[in-house]
Amino acid sequence: MRTFFPSESCKETHLKSINPQSWLQVERGKLSKFSSESTSSIETLIKVPEPPILPFFKPVDYVEVLAKIHEQLESCSPQDRSTLYLLQFQVFKGLGEVKLMRRSLRSAWSKASTVYEKLVFGAWLKYEKQDEELISDLLSTCGKCAKEFGAIDIAFEMPAYKILSSPGVVATNEDPCPRTVSFRIGDEKIACNRQKIAGLSAPFHAMLNGCFTESLCEEIDLSENDISPLAMRVISEFSSTGLLDEISADLLLEILVFANKFCCESLKDACDRKLASLVCCRQDALELLECALEENSPVLAASCLQVFLRELPDSLKDNQVVELLSNTTKQQRSIMIGPASFSLYCLLSEVSMNLDPRSDECVRFSETLVDSAETTQQKMVAYHRLGCIKFLRKELDEAEQLFEAAFNLGHTYSVVGLARLGQVRGHKRWAYEKLSSVISSSTPLGWMYQESSLYCDGEKRLDDLEKATELDPTLTYPYMYRAASLMRKQNVQAALSEINRILGFKLALECLELRFCFYLVLEDYRLAICDIQAILTLCPDYRVFEGRVAALQLRTLLREHVESWTEADCWLQLYDRWSSVDDIGSLSVIYQMLESDAAKGVLYFRQSLLLLRLNCPDAAMRSLHLARQHASSEHERLVYEGWILYDTGHCEEGLQKAEESINIKRSFEAYFLKAYALADSSPDASCSSTVISLLEEALRCPSDRLRKGQALNNLGSVYVDCGKLDAAADCYINALKIRHTRAHQGLARVHFLRNDKVAAYDEMTKLIEKAKNNASAYEKRSEYSDRDRTKADLEMVTRLDPLRVYPYRYRAAVLMDNHKENEAIAELSRAIAFKADLHLLHLRAAFHEHIGDVMGALRDCRAALSVDPNHQEMLELHSRVNSQEP
Repeated sequence: MRTFFPSESCKETHLKSINPQSWLQVERGKLSKFSSESTSSIETLIKVPEPPILPFFKPVDYVEVLAKIHEQLESCSPQDRSTLYLLQFQVFKGLGEVKLMRRSLRSAWSKASTVYEKLVFGAWLKYEKQDEELISDLLSTCGKCAKEFGAIDIAFEMPAYKILSSPGVVATNEDPCPRTVSFRIGDEKIACNRQKIAGLSAPFHAMLNGCFTESLCEEIDLSENDISPLAMRVISEFSSTGLLDEISADLLLEILVFANKFCCESLKDACDRKLASLVCCRQDALELLECALEENSPVLAASCLQVFLRELPDSLKDNQVVELLSNTTKQQRSIMIGPASFSLYCLLSEVSMNLDPRSDECVRFSETLVDSAETTQQKMVAYHRLGCIKFLRKELDEAEQLFEAAFNLGHTYSVVGLARLGQVRGHKRWAYEKLSSVISSSTPLGWMYQESSLYCDGEKRLDDLEKATELDPTLTYPYMYRAASLMRKQNVQAALSEINRILGFKLALECLELRFCFYLVLEDYRLAICDIQAILTLCPDYRVFEGRVAALQLRTLLREHVESWTEADCWLQLYDRWSSVDDIGSLSVIYQMLESDAAKGVLYFRQSLLLLRLNCPDAAMRSLHLARQHASSEHERLVYEGWILYDTGHCEEGLQKAEESINIKRSFEAYFLKAYALADSSPDASCSSTVISLLEEALRCPSDRLRKGQALNNLGSVYVDCGKLDAAADCYINALKIRHTRAHQGLARVHFLRNDKVAAYDEMTKLIEKAKNNASAYEKRSEYSDRDRTKADLEMVTRLDPLRVYPYRYRAAVLMDNHKENEAIAELSRAIAFKADLHLLHLRAAFHEHIGDVMGALRDCRAALSVDPNHQEMLELHSRVNSQEP
């Protein structure tokens, strides 16, 4: 799902009792910030909703599950591969690994053994990439076709009916049966070749050549068999030629019904395929699918389904489509989608949840998903998902049955649903004991302690939340709860420090919103508007205060209380924030600048660069698209198109766009793009001189200091790779002169390569002092110091950004060198518990091999290869360990 389940109060979209203006005092001194009168406002503003029950498959030991899937993929039949990749997709979805999810879907599509699986997974990938239609168009302008998930020719893919020779009497000269038979329909007679008609089916053969009286008749009355004379003439022609001419859909349907009635399989197959070729739009599919299911016409049914799937999510907003797809029997699903029923309804259920998780349509698709589930894991996925939906709809008894079913099958995470139900019914103690039982009987995970904290109070609650953060520092609720508690106690700095901890490495909208609320309470409207503008950059339609107020509306109100900046002020503010590596602050300034008359293409492009740094790739791509739309010239537009192509993996086409732009007009951005793409596509040293000349050309073109600093920094990196340290140092120093703060890191590298480790350490210290987001700087500085200082720096990295994996690997390696094998493995395991990282799994597998734990090593190898199936070192280790398996 693209969004979490909203809290119950999100159902109301009007302002209700919320009055944003009441929190924005016109006179800043009107109320003291924490007067008794403002206490109720604090309580109203600073609410931390309970963490949502995620409708995902979340095994306790995801490494074990991934390893098992990989093991099965090594030996399973081709028919089972797509199903296993779908399960792998569900695991990665539960981990929040978007890139890995999509790769699993792609694998399910590429390994599909049936046209049905190809249809479902192709449509799913198209749905996941629904914002990327522009990329296909751009590729086509480069002479490259990208219709990778285009419509399937289902009739071609599905095997045609093979005509088998009919047993029976062969006509001879002595045969008493007449050679010609006429079928009377009303007042008309249609003359047919008796043996050709007999060859259409066993019933016709028995009628015309068997012991029935019709076998001796020259005329047979078919008036009561719902067939028209015109249709019968078509059938007669088909019996001779095996072909159907261009005829209307109504006539084809009439013949299809007749073919089914008289078991004419070849005729039925021909009608099925002919009708399928007439399905061009949703209306065609709506008109024909019901008939296809009634008449057991798989080609037509799948063709109709394909139309609906290729129009997702819009097709699920059509009640007729929903009615057709959600009211199917197992037999009808078999006709429509063959053995891929679970995959289909997994997709339909997910799309409907994204549209409205409380809708009746969502329930019906999810119920069909339950009905389609066959394996234990599929049942866990289906039961838990439907349980979440029922819980949202307050259908508590049904939700309990579903969560209980998933939990009993082994989906431990479903205990969250059971505990919430216990709380709703007033059984808080029972919920706490249920969680305690799970914690004591399995490997404790962060979400378990987070959930347990909801059912206790005081210090015990805070202890559980600290444990949750220790086990999984990516969970946002513990930080938010602690920060809100501190704010209520008027411990402002501690509250801000706590919420900033997670915002330092995870730009979660709910955390930004909470900090925004803190600034409202403090009446610091400048910082409040900074956060609301960052929120609107990430999600233009975001609603605050449990979904009741549009963020855009609050920004409008806040602007009345903040001094306006001129365009010059904005550029100065952007320059300051960019230089201090304050990415959120920079986003906010750019948002404000976009309201001015400044060139919007350039600003949206800068916005995209910041969003990429903040690990928000989808928002970054949206900004790049906006940059293209607002480009002020053709050569500028070509540059943005080049970046769009480059960022989606089409490096050569990105280079082509850069060259087209340069041919129109020399510009900084065009040369910079060409240099960047060329350096990435040709990592060997042979292209270094070309990259250097391109960056030098870029620097000769007009641009602002922010971008020139980046170009100088990149140029310095190329010089370092070429061994030209003096030239590199000059680039970095010049970059620092125009306040490109990150150049300290490059200059530190130059010092290090000159064997001046102290100067390198000092240079990185300068970066740490200047940069607001400095986890990467601490990590880099650790390379230039002694072991004790390295250890201290890496501990700081883990505090600032626990998602960075190098510190865990370093500490584990040190422990291993000191023969503390168990501690080394434990250090890696604590990070692996919340981050599916190839390098962590690789190192732990090597450690397991070193201590002789072959099964542990093999498990980690298989899980790592699920993360990256083509990693050469991992493949070699897996091969070596696999040969040792008992």
